[in-house]
Amino acid sequence: MFQLIQKNIRLQPRPLGFHLVTDEILAQLPELAQMRAGSCHLFIQHTSASLSINENADPSVRVDLQSHFSRLAPRNADYYTHTYEGPDDMPAHIQAALLGASVLLPVTNGRLNLGTWQGVILGEHRDSGGARRIVATLQGEFDQ
Repeated sequence: MFQLIQKNIRLQPRPLGFHLVTDEILAQLPELAQMRAGSCHLFIQHTSASLSINENADPSVRVDLQSHFSRLAPRNADYYTHTYEGPDDMPAHIQAALLGASVLLPVTNGRLNLGTWQGVILGEHRDSGGARRIVATLQGEFDQ
């Protein structure tokens, strides 16, 4: 039976950096286990954090991503005009804009159909952005 399910997910607060959050998201989507085929859309409701799909095995990849994005959108650049929320805010907006606010994932037989080395990555672009909210939308064929 075709079904559409939408849920709000809350991620625990994390420090600046890139974090593997696949398991935390899956723990809040038990409905996924009943899905035969379809898709899972994840949308983060923040302008200073991002979602992406990337390496799930070697944490040094996430360290290198942070190093790169810190250079790409540095703090305290003299050309920023949006500065009243702190030195980490404008770089966070730039990084979030580059990486994006959502990912669309295939679901097959009750599981995210990710590649062997892929996981859902939260880009936390503020020093302490707090808990992050995600809207998860599942659509597809579910067991009855």
